Amino acid sequence: MDATRRSIVLAGVAATVIGFGTHAHAASAASINRDVSAALKMLYAQNAGAQVLASKAKAVLVFPRIVKAGFMFGAQGGDGALRERGKTVGYYRTLAASYGFQAGIQSFGYALFFMSDSALSYLRRSEGWEIGTGPSVVIVDQGMARQLSTTTLKDDVYAVVFDQKGLMAGMGIQGSKITQITPR
Repeated sequence: MDATRRSIVLAGVAATVIGFGTHAHAASAASINRDVSAALKMLYAQNAGAQVLASKAKAVLVFPRIVKAGFMFGAQGGDGALRERGKTVGYYRTLAASYGFQAGIQSFGYALFFMSDSALSYLRRSEGWEIGTGPSVVIVDQGMARQLSTTTLKDDVYAVVFDQKGLMAGMGIQGSKITQITPR
């Protein structure tokens, strides 16, 4: 099998493993909520910057487990929940496909902290929000997280990636599409 065909087959397998596709693969609401609660507990315990963000955020959209796999062509996806004042108000799926230099499999989670009503409204009214369009998203790395305070928060949405496992050359959330789902 030549390299191109192998890449296409591996991308198809990765997409299938991730659940790339229909609502039929959505996890249960109870399962998503349990995973989101555990992810937030871990995130806040390990990242003081995330606690600062949460204290000022209008809402937090948490994807506790994203799986990314690929070889030249790749896919990533996972389900999560939107929380306002600690209560789940909606369920969402993030999906992305990519091509270029990449190889491996990885899992990670990320949380999007919505700091403005306009950013939260954009998420709710969009038919699917592609990160990189609409509200500005700032990726918070470990260095930036240590410098966050309630007076330095100026952007619409802050993203914090956490719990990275596995090995993947190349990772990001840019271009991820987020759509609302109805869990089973």
